[in-house]
Amino acid sequence: MSDARTPAQIEADIKSRRDQLAVTLDEIGVRLHPDTIVGDAKARIASAVDHTAGRAFVAVNRRVSDVKARFVSEDGAPRVERIVPVALVAVGLVGLLALSAKKRRA
Repeated sequence: MSDARTPAQIEADIKSRRDQLAVTLDEIGVRLHPDTIVGDAKARIASAVDHTAGRAFVAVNRRVSDVKARFVSEDGAPRVERIVPVALVAVGLVGLLALSAKKRRA
């Protein structure tokens, strides 16, 4: 058997390669289109923001759980020995702010 190809086979190969090249050039054109580049950049930024927001949510959730654990026992009962001093400090601060505002107005 000979490796010689007929002109029809050569033409078919040329047409096939031309079609493959056209598809490749179309793909390159789509990838390099400004809308595609902008869309890809937006997707990367959105992904980074989602990742950062997710990490922030986990950190805040952890802090809230830590604070809650300080003021509520494991069985769900409030820890009065910890709540009362914090409430007194808060009331004192509010009172000081009210007096300060009243002195500024007078």
